[in-house]
Amino acid sequence: MEATVTILPCAMRRKAEETPATKFTSEIPENSLAREVDLEKIATAVEMILEAVGEDPKRAGLIDTPQRVARLYQELCYSTGVDAASEISCKFQEGTEGLVVIKDIEFTSLCEHHLVPFLGKAHVAYLPGNGVITGLSKIARVVELTARRLQVQERMTEEIADAILKGIEAQGVCVLLEAEHMCMSMRGIKKPGARTITTAFRGVFKEDQQLRSEVLSHLR
Repeated sequence: MEATVTILPCAMRRKAEETPATKFTSEIPENSLAREVDLEKIATAVEMILEAVGEDPKRAGLIDTPQRVARLYQELCYSTGVDAASEISCKFQEGTEGLVVIKDIEFTSLCEHHLVPFLGKAHVAYLPGNGVITGLSKIARVVELTARRLQVQERMTEEIADAILKGIEAQGVCVLLEAEHMCMSMRGIKKPGARTITTAFRGVFKEDQQLRSEVLSHLR
C-alpha cells in the first residue's frame, strides 16, 4: 500500500481527502550506509551458528550463506548510532497552520530481543510551528532511520516523535505504529497476524486531550 498524505487546514477543523504520496521503499544504496560494519566478523559468527545446529557450512547450499547474512545485517542495521533528526535537512517557511498527516509508511526493523524482524506501518502527524514544514520524504526517512537498527517498537515510536519535534520544532507531533512481530508469530506463543500498536505524543498533543483524540482519529 502506498503512503498517503493529508493536510488539514486550520488546526484540524476541516476534513480533507487523503491523496497518494510517493511510495516509500526500504532499499538503501550502499554509498549511503552510515557506518562501517564488520562483515567478516558477522560471517564467522553465522558459520559458527550453522555448525552449532548440526549443519555443514561447506555444503553447496550453505557455502555463501555467512556472507549473505553479513550483508543482510549491514542493510538492517546501517543506521545504528545515527541521529534520525539529522535527516530533516530541508525546511520550508509556508506559514501554514494545518495539520500534516502521513499514513501507511511501511517499515521493517529487527527486534533486539531475538534478532528476528518486526514489520508494519507508521502513521505520523505534526502541527507546524511558526509555519515551518519539511519535505514529506524526510518524514519517511526518519521512520526508515529509526527502523534500521536493533529496536523495540515502543522505543522506535518515541524516537520518531522526538526526531520530528527536534527537526522542525513543531507545535505538536503524534506517531502511531502498528506492526507484526516475528518473535511472537513464529516462536513462543505462535500467534501469526497479531498486531502491536504503540503511540507517542509531543507538544500540544501531549498537553491537550481533545486535540490528542482528534489527531488519533486521523491516524487510525
